[in-house]
Amino acid sequence: MHVGTLLREWRHQRRLSQLELASQAGVSTRHLSFVETGRTAPSRAMVLHLADHLDVPLRDRNALLVAAGFAPAYREEPAAAQAMLDRVLTGHEPHPALAVDDRWYLVQANRSAEIFFAGVAPALLEPPVNMMRLGLHPDGFAPRLRNLAQVRAFLLPRLARQAARTGDPELRALHEELLTHGEPGEPPEPTDIALPIEITHRGVDLTFINTITTFGTAFDMTLAEIAIETYLPADERTAAFLTTHTFEAAE
Repeated sequence: MHVGTLLREWRHQRRLSQLELASQAGVSTRHLSFVETGRTAPSRAMVLHLADHLDVPLRDRNALLVAAGFAPAYREEPAAAQAMLDRVLTGHEPHPALAVDDRWYLVQANRSAEIFFAGVAPALLEPPVNMMRLGLHPDGFAPRLRNLAQVRAFLLPRLARQAARTGDPELRALHEELLTHGEPGEPPEPTDIALPIEITHRGVDLTFINTITTFGTAFDMTLAEIAIETYLPADERTAAFLTTHTFEAAE
């Protein structure tokens, strides 16, 4: 497919007009139109410039470059990425932390993340493990979530927005599947500083605050597609539990 056609598809996906994208990218609407229709062959720098303003993932930026007749710019080194993830996830212990891709599939987890895998139906732990499914499925750790209704009301609309923004049919299917386990319900009241994750583990009520970290300066495609989810103790009981218990290594 011609690079102009691909750029137009990304622009439509981002719900931008030619005028809006041209204004953001600092190019003329006429030039952008010529690029999209194939009347002008964009330079390598222009392809990357437009891809940046369209927030195109690195893997797809490579596809744009190839379509324009250029060599890919971004590499993929799984071994190096795994080593980096190992260091980051281990560094978060004893706090649970896990790495997920842009479809919520588990990439790696540290030992403390055992909290979310204990008691889960074996079928849900068969690779690839989807953490959104694991958290909201009746056979996942959903029954141990004390504030499941709040979590569902927060996560399901978020997943719906992600599916709409990306146009990813797999995310749409996941959202439809999870709706069969119950509608989102009323959104949580923003009466606290953040939505807590309240889960019971080994008979102890634990409360976490979830943070999400991405590799903002990643040039490796694997790292760029990954988010680190860390669960920090929201109270002293949870903090004490994490520091006094030994966790088994995550599979």
